[in-house]
Amino acid sequence: MTAPQRQQQQTKKYRELIGITEEVVNGARGVLQRSRQAKGKGLLTDLTMGELRKQIEHYCQLGEQVIHQARHRVLEGEQVPTAQKIYSLFEPHTDLIKRGKVKTPIEFGHKVFLAESAQGLITQYEVEVLDGNPCDEDQVEAWLQRHRERFGHAPQLYSSDRGFYSENNVKTCEQESVKIVSIPQRGGTKTPKRQAHEKSLAFKKGQRFRAGIEGRISVLFRGRGMKRCLAEGRGHFDLLVGAAVLANNLLRIAALLNKPASRKKRAAQPSLPPFLPRETDG
Repeated sequence: MTAPQRQQQQTKKYRELIGITEEVVNGARGVLQRSRQAKGKGLLTDLTMGELRKQIEHYCQLGEQVIHQARHRVLEGEQVPTAQKIYSLFEPHTDLIKRGKVKTPIEFGHKVFLAESAQGLITQYEVEVLDGNPCDEDQVEAWLQRHRERFGHAPQLYSSDRGFYSENNVKTCEQESVKIVSIPQRGGTKTPKRQAHEKSLAFKKGQRFRAGIEGRISVLFRGRGMKRCLAEGRGHFDLLVGAAVLANNLLRIAALLNKPASRKKRAAQPSLPPFLPRETDG
C-alpha cells in the first residue's frame, strides 16, 4: 500500500479500536461507581474490594492515556511527546527501541549499556529509562568519568561500535589519556590518517575485543537469565539486570581463580614427591 492508503486503512481501524477501548473503560468506571456502595461480609472482604478498586482505577487511567495518545497521534496527526506515550498496560515503564535492525526494526523493553574489562568482568552497567532510545554517542564522556572514579585512571583501551563515534568523543578519550581509541568512524569520507589508524594492528585488536561483548551479552541472555524479565515493575527489571551482572562476575572470578597456572609458572615451582615417607616403630 502507498502511504496515503496505509494512513486511510489505519485511521479506520484505529477509530474502531478507540471505540471498543472507550466502552471497556466506561464499563470499568461503572463497576467502580457501583462497588463503592457495596459492603463486604467482613474486614478482610472490604480490604480485598478496596485493593481491587485501586487496580481497576489504575488500569482505567492507563486506558484513557492510550485513547488520548491514539486519538492525537493517528486521528489528529499530532506528535505525542515520548514521556506521554505508553506501550504496555501491564509494564507502563516499557520503552520503544529502534536500533536500525532490518529483522527487528522496533523492539520493546529498555536499552542496557555494558562495559567489560579484559578479564570478562562487567565493570559498568546502566538501564536507560528516561529516553527509551538514547543516543550512544552521548554516553562516552560519562562512562570514562565513572571508570576513572572506580579505578583511579582511564582505561588503556576504549573500544566500541561506530554508534559511539564522534570527533569530540575521540578527542575526549585522548584527553583522558586513553592509549588506544578503537571507535570506527560513522559516515563521511575518511582522511588518509583516519584510514591508516583504522587499519592499524592496535585498532583491529581493539575491535576484536569489542566483538567479545556480543558473546558476553549472549551469555547474560542464555545463561544468566537476562533475556526476559518475568517480574512486574521497573524496580524488578533493574534488579534482574543487576542480578545477571552479579552472577556473571562471580562466575568469571571463580573461573579466573581456578584457571591453571601457565607452563612457565609451573616450571618455576619446585617439584614435590607424591608422598613423604615417615618412620614408624616396629
